[in-house]
Amino acid sequence: MRLHRLDMTAFGPFGGAQSVDFDTLSSAGLFLLHGPTGAGKTSVLDAVCYALYGSVPGARQSGQGTTLRSDHAAAGTRTEVRLELSVAGRRLEITRQPPWERPKKRGSGTTLDKAQTWLREYDAQGRGWKDLSRSHQEIGEEITQLLGMSREQFCQVVLLPQGDFARFLRADAEARGRLLGRLFDTHRFAEVEKRLAERRRATEAQVRDGDTALLADAHRMQQAAGDAMALPDLAPGEPGLADAILAAAAVARSTAREQLTVAHCGLLAAESAQAAADRALGDVREVARLQRRFAEARGRAELLEERADAYRAAQARMERSRKAEAVAPALELRDTADAEHRQAATAQARARALLRDAFGEADGADSPAPGALAEAGAAGLATAARRVAEELGGLESARRGERRLAELVAERTDLDRQERADDDVRLDAEAWLAAWEETRAALQARIESAQDAANRADQLAVQREPARRRLTAARMRDQLAGDTDAAAREATEAKERALKAKAHWLDVKEQRLNGIAAELAAQLADGEPCAVCGAVDHPAPARKDAGHVGREAEERAQSAYQRAEERHTEAEGRLGVVREALAAATAEADDLPTSRLAQAADELEQQYARARRDASALHAAHEELRRAEAEQVRRVAARQQAEVRAAARVGHRERLDRERVALEAELTQARGTADSVAARAAQLERQVALLTEAADTARAAEDAAQRLKTADARLADAAFRAGFDTPQAAAAALLDDAAHRDLQRRLDTWQSEEAAVRAVLAEADTAAAAQQPPADVMTAERTASHAAGRAREAASARDAAARRCTELDRLSTRVAAAVRQLAPLRTEYDRVARLATLTAGTSADNERKMRLESYVLAARLEQVAAAATVRLRRMSSGRYTLVHSDDRTGRGRSGLGLHVVDAWTGRERDTATLSGGETFFASLALALGLADVVTDEAGGVRLDTLFIDEGFGSLDDQTLDEVLDVLDSLRERDRSVGIVSHVADLRRRIHAQLEVVKGRSGSALRQRGA
Repeated sequence: MRLHRLDMTAFGPFGGAQSVDFDTLSSAGLFLLHGPTGAGKTSVLDAVCYALYGSVPGARQSGQGTTLRSDHAAAGTRTEVRLELSVAGRRLEITRQPPWERPKKRGSGTTLDKAQTWLREYDAQGRGWKDLSRSHQEIGEEITQLLGMSREQFCQVVLLPQGDFARFLRADAEARGRLLGRLFDTHRFAEVEKRLAERRRATEAQVRDGDTALLADAHRMQQAAGDAMALPDLAPGEPGLADAILAAAAVARSTAREQLTVAHCGLLAAESAQAAADRALGDVREVARLQRRFAEARGRAELLEERADAYRAAQARMERSRKAEAVAPALELRDTADAEHRQAATAQARARALLRDAFGEADGADSPAPGALAEAGAAGLATAARRVAEELGGLESARRGERRLAELVAERTDLDRQERADDDVRLDAEAWLAAWEETRAALQARIESAQDAANRADQLAVQREPARRRLTAARMRDQLAGDTDAAAREATEAKERALKAKAHWLDVKEQRLNGIAAELAAQLADGEPCAVCGAVDHPAPARKDAGHVGREAEERAQSAYQRAEERHTEAEGRLGVVREALAAATAEADDLPTSRLAQAADELEQQYARARRDASALHAAHEELRRAEAEQVRRVAARQQAEVRAAARVGHRERLDRERVALEAELTQARGTADSVAARAAQLERQVALLTEAADTARAAEDAAQRLKTADARLADAAFRAGFDTPQAAAAALLDDAAHRDLQRRLDTWQSEEAAVRAVLAEADTAAAAQQPPADVMTAERTASHAAGRAREAASARDAAARRCTELDRLSTRVAAAVRQLAPLRTEYDRVARLATLTAGTSADNERKMRLESYVLAARLEQVAAAATVRLRRMSSGRYTLVHSDDRTGRGRSGLGLHVVDAWTGRERDTATLSGGETFFASLALALGLADVVTDEAGGVRLDTLFIDEGFGSLDDQTLDEVLDVLDSLRERDRSVGIVSHVADLRRRIHAQLEVVKGRSGSALRQRGA
């Protein structure tokens, strides 16, 4: 990661806009950030951290939206931080604006604007910056992923706070653990400890729950077994509980099986006694049933004897019905013939009535008389229908003539319509052509007017460009007049500064020449010749006084004079360029006022716009004239065509009139008294249909009368053969289906009842039972009931014993299964408990009582100590070495001890015994080593820019040189290190500097390169 540029506006103590060019500062490898106390040195580092992570380090991160904003900033200036950096081969720009309570644009008071964040990336292919995101969350995740560090790690690794590391050197194991835990993100190992402890508690609870369930099943088994089972006096979780419960369950199951065997034997004896009692009861009930059966049969026989006369009458009625069934077909045939005869007579009467109505309305000469048709038979009606049909066939020619007459009328109407249309066309054309000359003249005038406007527009277009140039030159002249005054003032000031710088340089040069002897004497050495006189003895060399000026001061004064002279030359050059531009603009504008030129240009533009607007109608006028000429040609042609068509229609109209007169005479004869030939044809068609229908109904009536006569003769003959005097007697004896079924059912019921009674009275068992005394059923039932009660009691006892065995077997099986399931859980609990106590440092196997997180942090601390020792040995001239110690301190746990080995004494001692200066460079070495380790831990992200905050004032000159040499060696890895310090000697040693200047209106930054 390398920082390129930082821009701050209204941030911290900086009221205005400030910029830091890190590329220029980093070119020397080391640069110094200095300034008075409270000026804002740390605010520069805060701005870097805020740009990357959206918050500032440490306790300063509270109240982001208010404390970040400068109290010196103007009310309308928004706080903003923009950082440009390179990371992971990408050049990015991050811009952040915290929440801002700005003045309202309308009215009084303030309104709160939300925080804003932008992330852009520079496209190396030449397309410039491109936006990536404006989401706070996305940008934070992207930066954290690229850097591989959280904000806390960044503040410890890149912004090295020496005070924190000095405290780290002297801190106890717990404090070191908290810092290292934040830097190396070892909370996951603490989470492992926590998860193992939770897992231990969970498995312990599961084992305890399993034992509780075993005890619950054991209590259920005790309830099922009664007093035959004794429970073990053990609590859940105690060893041996499962085996004790299984043993007690086995004893209870054996006792329950013995009880089941005894109950089963008692049940067999009770069931045998019950079976004997049930057999005796069945025999008594059977005798009682046969006695009741015999008595019922005797009663039914007496009832049949009483109903014998009715039975014989029903038999006679059934016999007459069977004889009448032979006459039934003749009766049905006669009824059918009678119905058909009545239906045919009705249809004949209706057809003759319609025929009378139809021929009563007809008054034709050839129409039959209504009276004759009423007396005519089927043959006469058929003959009349044929005559009317022949007349109807003769009307087909008249129908064609009538259709032709309709076509003639339509054609004649169309001719009249065409004549009216042609008259309209001719009159319209004559009216339009009468105004043609006036229309053409008006269009010609419009074309000429538009052509004149186009010519004026061309002339004005030529005048527009010179007017615009004069107006632009006048405005440039007015602007350059003010620029000339400013450039002249700037040139004058630059000249004065150059003169002052030259005078200062000459004064410094003169002072150096006055003390040149002391400067040369400073280079003399015993035994070496003098550069002036050549003598090797130097008895009284000149001494430098307090006001002596050296060569470096003279060179700086000369450089300042040369820079001031260059700025003066540049200012004079800019003044000449401005004056030349002013002269050119004045020449172009002709010394005319700008307002007058602007007015003239506006009037010219308005005239040009009006001319262009009028000229735009030229094309439309030409088009309208062309359309009008085409319309004139069309109107003349239309008038001529209308006249030709009118002449052709005269002869056609005469031919149509002659044909129409002939057809009307022919149709008058064919229609007769009807309105039309079609009406006459419809009248004849109806007469043919009615005559045909009347003839058909007359034939059907004659046929139905003949069939009725034949059916009457057959019915009389069938009734005589069946033994009936008249057909009516046979019809009266005939039964319908419902009456026949009812009579047959009664006869069958009587016969069935008679046969059943005879069968019962003929049974030997029933007759024998009737000779015995009445059966005593109640006594036998009481005896069987007592036997059944004893059997039920024995069955209940047997069932209870069986249920007890089944329940004990079920519970024993469940307990055995639960014991088998708990076995791996107990094994897992033992393993998890052992791991949990080991990682928590409470196990006997963990001799040093180190937690897992402390163990990991100890390994990291060992790496940090090794990396820090490399630089510490250089800073201390090989004297000190940092080593990691895992010894226990007091009653605490071990693993995070840090000692220093003194090579001069060969002894190892605590870091708290170091002096102030030794503590500083030890903590600096520790911070640099920690930065290397954290960087490698974060995925090897290169950290090309580091900051070291304070602590250099406690070093002597030699140690300071050694520390700076170590920091300067960081350039070998292409790093740049920024030192934040008040030490004045560092300003002499480090040439690249960023100074923070404090003022009443806010702090400002001044940057000086190497």
